[in-house]
Amino acid sequence: MLHPELIELDTDGIKAVLTLIPNTHGPLTDKDIVELLAFPDFSSLYPLKEIISKAVAQINQLSGTDDGQFEQRFEIAERRDASISFEISDDKMQASMTLTAAYGGQTITLKDILQSLKSQHIKLGLSKPKIELALRQLTNLLPGDECCNIIANGRSPIHGKSASIERKVMLARERLLQPQENSDGSVDMRNLGSVIMVKPGNALILKHPATAGVDGYTVYGDKLLAKPGKDIKLVAGEGTEFCANNPNLLVASVAGQPVETKNGMQVDDVLQIKDVNVGYGHVDFKGSVLITGDVGEGMIVKSSGDITVMGFVDSATLIAQGDVTVSKGVIGRQLKDNALSTTLKAQGQISAQFVQYSNLEATGNILVTKQLLHSYAKTNQQLIVCDASGRRGDLVGGKVEADKGVKVVAIGATAGTKTEIFCAMHISTHKHNLVQLKESITSMRVAVKNIEGQLGNLPPKTQWQDDEMMVEQVKGMLEEKRRINSVMQEEQAEFETTKQEVEGYYKNYRIDALKHVFANIEIHIGGAFNRTQREHGPCCITNCNQEINYDYSIKK
Repeated sequence: MLHPELIELDTDGIKAVLTLIPNTHGPLTDKDIVELLAFPDFSSLYPLKEIISKAVAQINQLSGTDDGQFEQRFEIAERRDASISFEISDDKMQASMTLTAAYGGQTITLKDILQSLKSQHIKLGLSKPKIELALRQLTNLLPGDECCNIIANGRSPIHGKSASIERKVMLARERLLQPQENSDGSVDMRNLGSVIMVKPGNALILKHPATAGVDGYTVYGDKLLAKPGKDIKLVAGEGTEFCANNPNLLVASVAGQPVETKNGMQVDDVLQIKDVNVGYGHVDFKGSVLITGDVGEGMIVKSSGDITVMGFVDSATLIAQGDVTVSKGVIGRQLKDNALSTTLKAQGQISAQFVQYSNLEATGNILVTKQLLHSYAKTNQQLIVCDASGRRGDLVGGKVEADKGVKVVAIGATAGTKTEIFCAMHISTHKHNLVQLKESITSMRVAVKNIEGQLGNLPPKTQWQDDEMMVEQVKGMLEEKRRINSVMQEEQAEFETTKQEVEGYYKNYRIDALKHVFANIEIHIGGAFNRTQREHGPCCITNCNQEINYDYSIKK
């Protein structure tokens, strides 16, 4: 082993200097020199391994030669200050700090870290406790050891919530799913309660306004803009008004029956009739129609609001600009050329407990709580043949066209009755709308840039602010820019909604069978087709890569 006196610190106390005489101390190995650095005065220094290796080679080369009698000096170790380094995630949302312990040099202080953060332009999302933790960890490290901590996190933008509507009053169609409970606790399926009526001042709809959202930021301080929620325009229909103390609350201004509209609600005058038959005549009423009894064969009932029938509809025609609700059954017969004797049309929803041999056409959902037999049903929304418990609901025979899917307890019958179902047939229309919206948004962006270019080319304001014609032109350009931006924002929101609908089209618009799918059911979902050859249990039927897929993981 080499003598400890051969190594010493230089005059600055920064480097360890080794003095050797080749003929006296050689030959030697790297280990011989490294052992000298284990002594207390040198153990915290950073070993310069390349110089140590060169020293060993040089000493061994000169050993035993004439030149080997002369001293050779080598700087084999040095003090090094602690160091700081940062790593930023690719999305600039997280900053990690690595502290390397000093080799006998200066340690790191909080001030050093703050200066380094400033030089790296890391500004936001810093955690002082985590920085202080890193400093405490540093004090326990051996020379050259590292500790790494996440010391800054950006904040993702919190996108605004879209406005939502909370209805404060029940509609006639909802009574079908809420039969009245008797005093003994039993449920009378024939007693659906009293007719839904409101008085002046009753709350109808509460709008929860859209929120703007909260902007986010990266650790560099770059702003990440939040998308504002999509607003809903709440419109006061006839017989309603906005509450004086709450502009988002729609209340009734007259007594009558509440009717849901596209953008709000209206309160209709109600024409109440016991039975519609030959003795009473056809009905065409501006308002809602309440029929406490039945609608007889061959009768026609038209309404600008809802039509509510507490009894049966038998081979009649009901046409409503609102909902059609039949508390009991809709009965029809098959005529010549496969025509059906009963027709129900609604701009809103159609609801009934039982339907047979009837035409049903609705803009909203079609809800049948017990059985839909041998009928033609067409809806822009969803067909639901199911009661509130999900235990009853048979779709047997006929043809169904439901744009947004079907939910039914059982489809078909053990006899193999032919039943046709069409749903999710309009994805090409949505894709076309998506292309048109994209082109429209692009053209509006170009128009805004053109206006901004014209405004940017204007001479200084001082040269034209007194020119009334010029001022009007500038105002016109600014107003046009504002208008285009407003329309573009609306179309952008519509674009995002349509895009999401296209991306999840076949996943969301499907057929859910809660119990059975019998044989001889013709299923069309988009361009996919299948005719069932056997019975299936509870399943979700979808279009998967233009083929009909049965997923049996659906819960009963």
